[in-house]
Amino acid sequence: MLKKRKIPQRMCVGCRQMKEKRALIRIVRSADGNVEVDLTGKKSGRGAYICPEEACYNQAIKGKKLQQALEVDITPDLWKKIQKTLKI
Repeated sequence: MLKKRKIPQRMCVGCRQMKEKRALIRIVRSADGNVEVDLTGKKSGRGAYICPEEACYNQAIKGKKLQQALEVDITPDLWKKIQKTLKI
């Protein structure tokens, strides 16, 4: 009898709902303080997850939730890059 594989769950910083890790976009802050979008989900560093939806993106900006999760200020250029990745 095969065991069912456990699907990793992560919380979106925008809507605060638990979802499958693969359904979310990971934003990572590396050890040198560089913040970038991690499409592979495997880069080392402190990560935060966000749904690929406009409402979650707006919530993350408005409440500065992404900055709090990553413990760093996020530049307007990075916000645009995240928005482009989310295809909003």
